[in-house]
Amino acid sequence: MMVPLSFAGHRLFVAGDAALWWPERRALLVADLHLEKGSFYAATGQMLPPYDSRATMEAIDALVKRIRPETIYCLGDNFHDDAGEERLSPCAAAILQRLTGALDWIWIRGNHDREVSGRWGGRPLAELEVSGLLLRHEAEPGEPRPELSGHFHPKLRMSVRGRHIARRCFVRTETKLILPAFGSLTGGLDATHSEIARACGAPAEALVALADRLARFPLSHRTKAERQRA
Repeated sequence: MMVPLSFAGHRLFVAGDAALWWPERRALLVADLHLEKGSFYAATGQMLPPYDSRATMEAIDALVKRIRPETIYCLGDNFHDDAGEERLSPCAAAILQRLTGALDWIWIRGNHDREVSGRWGGRPLAELEVSGLLLRHEAEPGEPRPELSGHFHPKLRMSVRGRHIARRCFVRTETKLILPAFGSLTGGLDATHSEIARACGAPAEALVALADRLARFPLSHRTKAERQRA
């Protein structure tokens, strides 16, 4: 599934439901992989299936084989914690090392992995500006330059015919595009949440990729009590 998405004069495409393909730069963008989240919780006694990193890396690998990018930008919270690189499962590490050896792989540091080192390849950076777009982990209110970011794991929640539905979504304003979390073991923040409104600082819309188009939903940001009543 590849549907077009325009942002700040650039023609991008949604790949799957949570990645962006940037043909001008031959680049794939993903956010919030949270690799080794399962092992992080296992260490605290919450025993989750230990396959999240493998599933996430296999999903990226499948996109790479289909799209054939030259560069991958990972927009922060690549690992769930700073020790995640050390714990990375052998299968996930093998996929990651193969991809970082073949592609220009950029790790943007996030709040969960400020010390990401590139142990398995790739170049760690705090942020980066590419073709006039600022790539960073968390959108900054008041930033006038157009920016691509992650951090919030936005999901669009709605009721349809009595059923509650939640879908990964992108959140877009004129100068901000927030990506959904790509990781296989990541939750989501309601796209109407006040923290997303604060980060956007302007009227925003949620974008959900369908088979042949983007569905657009203007966002009316709500308080916690209003979200609970919905």
